[in-house]
Amino acid sequence: MAFHIVLVEPEIPANTGNIARTCAATGTHLHLVRPLGFSTDDRELKRAGLDYWYAVNISYYDSFDELKAANPEGRFFYASTRSSKRYSDIRYEDGDFFVFGKETKGLPQALLDANPQTCIRMPMTDKVRSLNLANSAAIVVYEALKQNDFPGMEG
Repeated sequence: MAFHIVLVEPEIPANTGNIARTCAATGTHLHLVRPLGFSTDDRELKRAGLDYWYAVNISYYDSFDELKAANPEGRFFYASTRSSKRYSDIRYEDGDFFVFGKETKGLPQALLDANPQTCIRMPMTDKVRSLNLANSAAIVVYEALKQNDFPGMEG
């Protein structure tokens, strides 16, 4: 069983590095959609991922359409603060994709408008605009793993 985290145009290397570490720990495939706001040789990116990069299954794409074309049977869920559906209200299945936008703007509105039934959010107070990207990705992937009894994981 494998889930997928998709980062569309991530901007902060430390977030991507932390997400890569989560992917290594959970067997989740990481997909990065260009343009990236940093170099993949970035010191902060490497540091945030520690020495776990060897365990990360990572793919790169030049556009979100390219990723979708490469995974035509995939179920995609789009994280947005503008969604009304909670991430925990979905029943996740093997192979699901969790899509996150850039830190400063989130996902493009056109993408959210085209997929209203599969947009998800994490509940939070009105004191902040959003959660940290790395935290959001971890919350969603661990919910999916929990629902599927943590396949292939100890404990």
